[in-house]
Amino acid sequence: DTGAMLLVEPVGITTADTTASLQERLAALGGRLIVDALRLAGRDGLVPETQPEHGVTYAHKVGKGEAAIDWTERAHQIERRMRAFDPFPGATAMLGDDLFKCWRAVLALGDGVPGTVLAADDTGVTVACGAGALRLTELQRAGGKRLSAAQFLKGKALVAGSVFEPIRR
Repeated sequence: DTGAMLLVEPVGITTADTTASLQERLAALGGRLIVDALRLAGRDGLVPETQPEHGVTYAHKVGKGEAAIDWTERAHQIERRMRAFDPFPGATAMLGDDLFKCWRAVLALGDGVPGTVLAADDTGVTVACGAGALRLTELQRAGGKRLSAAQFLKGKALVAGSVFEPIRR
């Protein structure tokens, strides 16, 4: 979209936002701004403003191939990608023959060989990353539904020392 802007309202992105939560907030904001724009247009109060050229980037469509977690990345980068890929396509990880979707995580203490499970308990599955570690708190097995780590671990035992395999992007 390169056309003139009629109304602008900045929106902050929090460390808890996902694509889904941000889309929901933007949809509500868009609805409100359309009503405001119609009111202003009725009074000739809309003033088109050229979009700035600085900082312009093109965002290509996200493909499923990008969803594979690269455990050699820094923990905070992986966590951000997980939020960006929620609800689609979901960040994926492979352990043995099982493909998982990892929906939520928090930064955790720990280090080790990237992809190695450091701990698994009701608080989450802690996995070593290229720098730091992540505690996976919401996971999903193929064909299953999203589950908290505690619920997930009741159906699938993950033990310290297990290693998530690299998935080719």
